[in-house]
Amino acid sequence: MKLTLGFSPCPNDTFIFDALVNRKIETEGFEFDVYLEDVQTLNEWALEGRLDVSKISYGVYPLIRNSYRLLSSGGALGKGVGPLLISKHTPENLDEAALQEWVQQRRIAIPGRNTTAHFLFTHAFPYASHKEFRVFHEIEQAVLNEEVDLGVIIHENRFTYRQKGLHQVADLGTFWEEHTGLPIPLGGIVTHNRVDEPTAQQVNHLIQQSIAYAWQQYPTVSDYVKQHAQEMSEEVMRRHIELYVNDFSMDMGDAGRQALDKMLNIYQIMQAE
Repeated sequence: MKLTLGFSPCPNDTFIFDALVNRKIETEGFEFDVYLEDVQTLNEWALEGRLDVSKISYGVYPLIRNSYRLLSSGGALGKGVGPLLISKHTPENLDEAALQEWVQQRRIAIPGRNTTAHFLFTHAFPYASHKEFRVFHEIEQAVLNEEVDLGVIIHENRFTYRQKGLHQVADLGTFWEEHTGLPIPLGGIVTHNRVDEPTAQQVNHLIQQSIAYAWQQYPTVSDYVKQHAQEMSEEVMRRHIELYVNDFSMDMGDAGRQALDKMLNIYQIMQAE
């Protein structure tokens, strides 16, 4: 059986899917047409129902949940893994109310309207309205060039922004954890409803096998991960993998489902306001 499969070129996704798409494990008769795209593109494709199996931001999940089935493996959840709000010029000694007001007045770059980063930013700063949506890897430079005042960064930019003279204004993941007590739901793997349940569960099992194979080879970073890592050092690749690929990636479990349910509940409240 051949299925279309989409995920990002970031090291956590290529680490998870390498063994599966490159047949380092037995694929049980499955073949995959693979599309590597940034997560906002994958979110937009999910809204169109384009792929059979896809990585998505949990931020878009409320809009596609009637068309796609969420798998328990392959996703990104955890503690201390959330997006960061950064600036070139950091305010000092602002209390929470003053920080809210300061952020409201700033121009903010966000990695995609349907991303979890946008959801978490809105959860933390509900009245900020001067938003620009950009591809995630352009945001650091936009803040440095002062095209925007603030940026929400994800992925490997968490490890590089300080080296470029930028400063953290807020940890949006920490805000979520402190207010919910739950892990941060960043992204998951979904199968379109045209893929039947038994097939979806086979794919879920194959993803788990692919993750297990990748960890068996670690800390070696495969050529497939390096090929798509956008000129990252191997040290940054490993930090990226170790941050985003964890026990929740093998199975999101009850805590992961509770986190997603909480997100859906907050999303509904946001839409009603």
